[in-house]
Amino acid sequence: MTTASGDPPAGSVVAHIRARMPALTTRGRRIGQTILDNPLDVIHLTVTDLAQRTETSVATVVRFCQDVGLRGFADLKIRLAAETIPADRGLHEDVVVGDPTATILTKVLASTATAVTAAAHTVSAASFTRAVDLLRGARQLLCIGVGTSGPLAQDAGYRFRTAGLRAEAPYDPHVQHVAARLLCPDAVLLCFSHTGQTRESLGSVRAAKQAGAATIAITSFFNSPLTELVDVALVAGSRETDFRMEAITSRIAHIAVLDALYVAVFLSDIDRSRTAQQLSADALTEHRI
Repeated sequence: MTTASGDPPAGSVVAHIRARMPALTTRGRRIGQTILDNPLDVIHLTVTDLAQRTETSVATVVRFCQDVGLRGFADLKIRLAAETIPADRGLHEDVVVGDPTATILTKVLASTATAVTAAAHTVSAASFTRAVDLLRGARQLLCIGVGTSGPLAQDAGYRFRTAGLRAEAPYDPHVQHVAARLLCPDAVLLCFSHTGQTRESLGSVRAAKQAGAATIAITSFFNSPLTELVDVALVAGSRETDFRMEAITSRIAHIAVLDALYVAVFLSDIDRSRTAQQLSADALTEHRI
């Protein structure tokens, strides 16, 4: 249960879950025991992964988190990470306290290169082709993302506009939701989300589907509420190394996939793309000395 102030309980979340176990439902105890058995493993799961592992549902996992006084699954992961990950491993998986600055540079760049290379093996070729086909024929394109995924959506909206698509990328989540609901049946929504479980993004995707639009996601995990919801999921994953702030390497992998989408869509209608590119170049010359 939450405290009187509405804040989650203080102290060890593992100890709190253990103390609450007798009062939980059968399914709740199953989820709780899975967390107690291997809290470090749970940190690297999505809410869908944990639901599948415990043979429950996403709603049951979220309700379990609330029953033990947490705000949700993300809150659970953050608290578990704080208790189980050593303090000197909190910023980057390969970097430790005491590393020389040159070593930090080498390690971070190597990890980033690995994330981009791994994307080539996690993004389905068939899904990528389908995404390109949908984007090429879209009458409208809405690019969305919240938090640290927001800048990627902004970049995508700009880039696809320069390829001749009618693209928009509103930054405010409420505007994204309204814009998604107003899409036409020949439109496409492109969603960026590392975890695939952000409420605002999921709401916009559902709104787009209600409008009859096609939906595409660029995300990091195969099993998430987002991948279950969209028509096409492009999974470019990187292991989440800091649970207080999502891994930057995942953003770089997502940018690489966006680059590939842009090039493929550009070449799919070269006349349209070159016309838009020339107009864009003409406009940009007015901003340069």
